[in-house]
Amino acid sequence: MSERFFITTQPAGDRAVLEGDEARHLTRVLRAKVGDTVSLFDGRGREWPARVASLGRDRVELDTTEPTVDPVPVAIPLTLAVALPKGDRQKWMVEKLTELGAARLVPLETTRGVAEATASAQARLERVVIEACKQCGRNTLMEIAAGRPLERLLAEVPAGACVVIAHPGGRSLDVAAIPTTATEIIALVGPEGGFTDEELGTADRAGVIRISLGPHILRVETAAIALAARLVG
Repeated sequence: MSERFFITTQPAGDRAVLEGDEARHLTRVLRAKVGDTVSLFDGRGREWPARVASLGRDRVELDTTEPTVDPVPVAIPLTLAVALPKGDRQKWMVEKLTELGAARLVPLETTRGVAEATASAQARLERVVIEACKQCGRNTLMEIAAGRPLERLLAEVPAGACVVIAHPGGRSLDVAAIPTTATEIIALVGPEGGFTDEELGTADRAGVIRISLGPHILRVETAAIALAARLVG
């Protein structure tokens, strides 16, 4: 058995515990047996080889060995601030951004937005991130931040960050144009109807760079994924 499971509590000594959905998946879906081997990861860059020691209805105990620790990333971390699409498109976008290695997703509240960034939506997307990490082998979770309006997001931009906004007519996206001294890249993606003139003016006054993703109008999730594919790594 070669499966990955997310743990919220680090192993104590050489013993780890799975509970809730993760334990039920291991016992009821995979029908694990004592002695089966799996991998555990904590979402912060560590992964443990583990062996099932005991099985309960909603609790599994596992023996662990020394963890492997992901190397410190050398790439500039990427934050996507996105006006979320609706339904399954939202889930699919988060899954692909996780696979591509984006560091953080901020649900962006805009005038023409169609999906609310509620606390329940944030929790649902966090679960999508975990499932994507389990599948793709990533050991560090992509952060799902609380939603915020554009003006607040721009006011919170840390010193040293490079901020770009996807908008038709902007300059072509050239990775070489990102300053090597940038400590973070923040890429803004608007809703299906686009940013309003007022929102674009707010971004312009904050010094945000307008970039184009090509001659065609892209769906929200396509634009976000295109940015991640170009700017991660």
